[in-house]
Amino acid sequence: MKEKLRDVLCRYRHGWILSYLLIYLAWFAYLEQTVTRRFHVVHMAVDDYIPFIEVFIIPYLLWFGYVAAAVAYFFFKDVQDYYKLCIFLFVGMTVFLVASTVYPNGHCLRPRVFERDNIFIDMVKALYLVDTPTNLFPSIHVYNSIGVHISIMQSERLKEKKWVRRGSFALMASIIAATMFLKQHSVFDVLTGCVMAAVMYTLVYGFGFQASGKRVYERRYREI
Repeated sequence: MKEKLRDVLCRYRHGWILSYLLIYLAWFAYLEQTVTRRFHVVHMAVDDYIPFIEVFIIPYLLWFGYVAAAVAYFFFKDVQDYYKLCIFLFVGMTVFLVASTVYPNGHCLRPRVFERDNIFIDMVKALYLVDTPTNLFPSIHVYNSIGVHISIMQSERLKEKKWVRRGSFALMASIIAATMFLKQHSVFDVLTGCVMAAVMYTLVYGFGFQASGKRVYERRYREI
């Protein structure tokens, strides 16, 4: 029994990096509680021309499963791609936390009155209750969606899975659109999320960055 447990812990010890989420969640919760009234308003003129479309609550919420599923897939299937994805996600999430800490920000884009009454509106109302219109840029919804799609497109295992790659692109695009159509983010947040994703793509993939985790793991596991 002890040997099996030891093997499992050894096989999946790359899960240590996920402990970062404890830091992220605690820091984000602090920002959500402290950045409430005094903040710099984020706004672009184009924001006023984007309509509110409640049905986009569906892809917006699917973001959570999209990111989690990608991390879980690579966790079990490809340690090297897993490390690349985690580095991509966590570096950007840290930049977001720092930006929100040194430059408290928010927006005033949310509709005060809903013109319709349906299940999607109810879902949006619930979202608004738990998520304040502060701590916005770069948009983590946008940034992480792009990061997940990049990891899927770069994966050798998924190279021939065209339906996965196309589905990922469609979901990524709809999530990005959702951030604006739900009035969760300004176009500025979306643009900064895209720029940061482009920079991180260059650092993690464009320069041929190679995470050594998979090779180290395989070598050490064989030695045990």
